[in-house]
Amino acid sequence: METGLWITAIAILTLLVASAFFSGSETALTAASRGKLHARADKGSKGAGLALKLLDDTESLIGAILLGNNLMNILAASLATVFFTRLFGEGGVAYATLVMTALVVIFAEVMPKTYAITNAETAATRVAPIIAFFIRIFSPIVGFVRALVRGVLGAVGVKVEAERNILAVQEEIAGAIALGHSEGAVEKEQRDRILGALDLGDRTVEEIMLHRSQIEMIDASLSAREMVELCLQSAHTRLPIFSGEPENIVGLIHAKDLLRAIYALQAGGGADPLSDFDIMGIAMKPYFVPETTTLDDQMREFLRRHTHFALVVDEYGALQGLITLEDILEEIVGEITDEFDIDAEHPVRRTEAGDYIVDGAMTIRDLNRANDWSLPDDEANTLAGLVIHEAQTIPTQGQVFSFHGFRFEVLARKDNRITRLKVRALM
Repeated sequence: METGLWITAIAILTLLVASAFFSGSETALTAASRGKLHARADKGSKGAGLALKLLDDTESLIGAILLGNNLMNILAASLATVFFTRLFGEGGVAYATLVMTALVVIFAEVMPKTYAITNAETAATRVAPIIAFFIRIFSPIVGFVRALVRGVLGAVGVKVEAERNILAVQEEIAGAIALGHSEGAVEKEQRDRILGALDLGDRTVEEIMLHRSQIEMIDASLSAREMVELCLQSAHTRLPIFSGEPENIVGLIHAKDLLRAIYALQAGGGADPLSDFDIMGIAMKPYFVPETTTLDDQMREFLRRHTHFALVVDEYGALQGLITLEDILEEIVGEITDEFDIDAEHPVRRTEAGDYIVDGAMTIRDLNRANDWSLPDDEANTLAGLVIHEAQTIPTQGQVFSFHGFRFEVLARKDNRITRLKVRALM
């Protein structure tokens, strides 16, 4: 062949190698784990640190890589057309198309991308300095293209956020955990704990609080002996004190403070130590929180205040329920029980027929976590609330409903509350 043809052939091969570099770099930088790159950067890898900086501006990164990749492919295809036309005449165009398609797909796309996916972090670390150089070189063109693209998208009503990440970190972690569980690499308990911790910022105290109808309280007008008896009979160490009406909470009594006070009175002598007992003298000031507070914020407040107990109120100041630090921790680690918890061993009981006997006050989220179900909790927090919402009425005992792929039978009802349900998944 003539010298010119040899030069053209070498130029085509060089352009294909450059195209393969850009193609592989795109896959490596977009597929690399930020966490692993951070770990490498902490160990002193400058390439990993530079790769992280490039990923902070994905729009410029992708723009420069695509510009370089397409430029190499178009130049290679043009030179190949000239090369084969000089060899085969007019039929050279068809040969150029076939040969270049095969070369680009195999050597400039599939092969470099396969390597990049297999060794994403290593490849990203190595190519980052070179890609950073091309980003600086192509920045004027990329800037013009970016402005043009945003103008066109804006004309059709699509807004592009300059600082928006492709995937939120939280969503990326949740997706990886869910995928790991589906593949058997992550245990159910591990998945629930991690996802529970991630969800604290998106959930409010209203969703997990103990409703006011279930709160044990002490009437401030009772005698000292009656108050002590109520505290001793309760399974809880902290009890609210109300005056007049249950919603008028005036204090909070701790069992340990009560024990100290009684011991001090007993040591002081007297025929009836409780005759001089004043519960409000040892009661703590109640701590109120709005029902819209997120669990993450509330946990921080508990830690800051060195307290574990708060009363939940609505926007009008009316008592809605109570929440403890233990309630929030249970959203992460699951049910925490002790020897004083009633029916602690059987929060959900399964019958021999395969049905589930569930307390109506059990939250939908806890039921979903316990059985890997996906009942919706957008309209109601508890299972009883879901049944009432779907039925659009307060069901009577014995009524049966089917929705969301499950059969619900009302087993017990007290006043206007559904207290027990039988649930079975429909096949």
